[in-house]
Amino acid sequence: MSGDPRPSLGCVGAPRLLAGLDQAARLDRVAHLTTHGQMPRYRPEELVDLAENIDLRGRGGAGFPFSRKLRAVMRSARAGDGQTAVVVNGSEGEPSCLKDTALLLHTPHLVLDGALLAAAALNSEDVVVGVTRGDVEQSLREAVAERGPAGRRVQITRLPERFVTGEGTAHVNGLNGGPTLPSGQKVRTSDRGLNGVPTLFSNTETFAQIAVAARLGALDYRTTGLPSEPGTILLTVAGSTVVETPSGAALSYILELCGTDPGQGVLVGGYHGKWLDPASARAAEISRESLDRLGARLGAGAVLPLPMDTCPAGEVARVTRWMAKESAGQCGPCVRGLPAMADVLEDAIRGGGRAALEMLELRMKAVLRRGACSHPDGTSAFVASALRTFPDEFRDHALGSGCGRRVLGALPLPEDDESPERLLVDWTLCKGHGLCVDVLPDVVRLDLDGFPAEASMAVPRQLRQKALRAVRRCPALALRIQD
Repeated sequence: MSGDPRPSLGCVGAPRLLAGLDQAARLDRVAHLTTHGQMPRYRPEELVDLAENIDLRGRGGAGFPFSRKLRAVMRSARAGDGQTAVVVNGSEGEPSCLKDTALLLHTPHLVLDGALLAAAALNSEDVVVGVTRGDVEQSLREAVAERGPAGRRVQITRLPERFVTGEGTAHVNGLNGGPTLPSGQKVRTSDRGLNGVPTLFSNTETFAQIAVAARLGALDYRTTGLPSEPGTILLTVAGSTVVETPSGAALSYILELCGTDPGQGVLVGGYHGKWLDPASARAAEISRESLDRLGARLGAGAVLPLPMDTCPAGEVARVTRWMAKESAGQCGPCVRGLPAMADVLEDAIRGGGRAALEMLELRMKAVLRRGACSHPDGTSAFVASALRTFPDEFRDHALGSGCGRRVLGALPLPEDDESPERLLVDWTLCKGHGLCVDVLPDVVRLDLDGFPAEASMAVPRQLRQKALRAVRRCPALALRIQD
């Protein structure tokens, strides 16, 4: 993941979630209790009422009411044998997000408090935190050890770091020992999740927020933020700085505090989010109501201003290509549709003309509502939003004049994205058998003579095993994989 592995933290307004971090980089168990105090216990209906009174929504992207998740798990448990589980989604496959990483590195006990509070209310035997980073895993294991016997109920599980790991069914499948891939089935985790039992599945920040609210009570929690959306929100600004802000703060003020401004526009909600033009960004507040009016939503809290000195079209194309590589590799709209969309987008900004822009529109529509998860829809929406926000940029590039600016990488991507593995052809050995295209049709194309059309081909991560199979099956031993 790109960005500082220990993200910088800044606080705006009441520093509730991050209280004490001006004195310590990480709050161990003693410092945590000194700062926040002991955790009260809540009966099931009391916890539901608390979540409802503060209108706590999931902070992982969808914004689903936490109280409704609790009730759904309770109903499913009553209809079954009473077993339940709690899962903390601690993965952040979105390169523009670091807020959950910041919580788990700096205030892990706050997250564990929220998970164990919910587990006690639901009488859950299993509490599992799914993570993707080694430093986050270490921080959590230390926190569990610091709790002594009380921490034994918590399991920490490392999952593959990829964009789709955060999707609910993919995350639970991975925790259950299967592939970390979306199931494609409309099965709610509240009905059947971890080990097949009703599961409360929510984001890291959501559990931290309920832990704060449980200590303060609904009335005190509501003294911060908007009456309609009380409390604070964690944002990741420019992919590097985590900020806690009361709801209702002006987006432009948050950017100013982080030493930046709306620039050419601001991407809100990450790489499945929407672009705001500079005027809209200056008018926006950090609230659902304000962003809804502008056709956007906070999602997982990523806020990405685009500086004036970078090329918008190139930045969007770069991210679109990465999103195509992050396919789960199990359905056509992802495996073929997204790479095709990235190809056409790159063709358009290299001067492909109006025909390329028209083909891009067709490619975007072709993947909608056809995937096993929301990844194709979110990626298509990201490109569509960019086309609406920067129409002149894309038109000028397509018609050949361009903007004259370099692509500076203002939209963060993983560091290894620039150098993927490649499938290489040794022309002194290749006999044109064509078996490679049978094994790897999404990477290898044949020319009119039946030989590979390219000597060097990028291999997406999800197709690496197929690439290795193509290397093994080549009768002439003409293929190899190179970093």
